[in-house]
Amino acid sequence: MKKVILLGDSIKAWYAKRVRELLEGKCEVIFSESDNGRFTYYSLHQLCSLLNEHGKVDLVHFNNGYWDMTVMPFLNRSIFSLEEYQHGLRRIIELSRAAGADLIFATTTPLPSSGKAEDNTGTGASFVFEQERVIDFNNAALRVMKEENITINDLYEVCKQDKNFYKCEDNLHHTPEGNEVLAQHVAAAILKKLNIE
Repeated sequence: MKKVILLGDSIKAWYAKRVRELLEGKCEVIFSESDNGRFTYYSLHQLCSLLNEHGKVDLVHFNNGYWDMTVMPFLNRSIFSLEEYQHGLRRIIELSRAAGADLIFATTTPLPSSGKAEDNTGTGASFVFEQERVIDFNNAALRVMKEENITINDLYEVCKQDKNFYKCEDNLHHTPEGNEVLAQHVAAAILKKLNIE
């Protein structure tokens, strides 16, 4: 059975279990049960741990962005620059390929408004976010993916079909309906990439 790693921040954490259900019997879906991937560099560390535990895998589906772009207090700039973000993405790509995996990158989902939200996956972190940064970071990521010939799962566009982008009250995470839509979309992208019916 093909092995798939789901990697990324709390957006992934909210749809991961549903993706596993949708792909049951078709491929083994692996992700951290207890922690989200936070920043690109934290996801890189998490990927190391998952590969050490599970060995070579066939596919890594990953998303990172919100943590990297969150605005630091007093400095009014993102925690990571666009160049630092791109470097982290390239490191994830490098490690995934070394483990024999193909990749799919999922774009960061849009925001209905700028604001602040708590990460409600247990980290205690809070985010200051802006839609303009989502666009900038997605464009930076897409440049890397084009250079590296990585398949794109455009969750940004998927969420635009809803007037509030499927966002829940914190304007960052998704509603139950949104998580189902994302899970269905992620599962379909994985099956297509692995040529599984």
